[in-house]
Amino acid sequence: MKILIADDHAMMRSGLKLLLGEAFKDAEFGEASTSQQTLEAALSQSWDLILLDISMPGRGGLDVLKEYRVQHPKTPVLILSMYAEPQFAERAFRAGATGYITKASAGNELLLAVERVLTGRRYVSSALAEYLVSVLGSNTAGPLHGRLSSREFEILRFIASGKAVKEMASELSLSGSTISTYRTRILEKMQMRNNAELTHYALSHHLVE
Repeated sequence: MKILIADDHAMMRSGLKLLLGEAFKDAEFGEASTSQQTLEAALSQSWDLILLDISMPGRGGLDVLKEYRVQHPKTPVLILSMYAEPQFAERAFRAGATGYITKASAGNELLLAVERVLTGRRYVSSALAEYLVSVLGSNTAGPLHGRLSSREFEILRFIASGKAVKEMASELSLSGSTISTYRTRILEKMQMRNNAELTHYALSHHLVE
């Protein structure tokens, strides 16, 4: 079995390899630490499973997933995320994820999730399942932040958390002008005028703590 582990933290990749290597003795592993490396590795050969971090330097993990799905619609892709909020899981499944678990629970849930997605089924924790069933099966327009791309949504949360443009640019490996362009798009899509309105919206919808 061939497993690609895409995460920007070397210790996380090592821990996942150790855990999965003990459970799947014949497993062969590939690694990637950036979005570009992930896409190149994912498209270079066939994989039985991809573990994908939702937040990596460069393009967002969900953007990578969408592009990958164009050529490989059936390969199991299990999203690893630091975010437990239902909004992130919803976006992951809409982008084509097969499963979604948080990094905080990866040790307890990882093997269960892997075994589930390898059989062609989806995996989500029971805490998120009811929410996802109701939202994904709904025909309603949804909240304003549902209009945003994965990267725009990430930057919205950064803005609401009070991060400066330079901080966001550094964390996302993007230029300041690119961050400003994303901010402009966010304001247009959400029909708001400034960061204060974005922050109020994010707080009222529990997108940030």
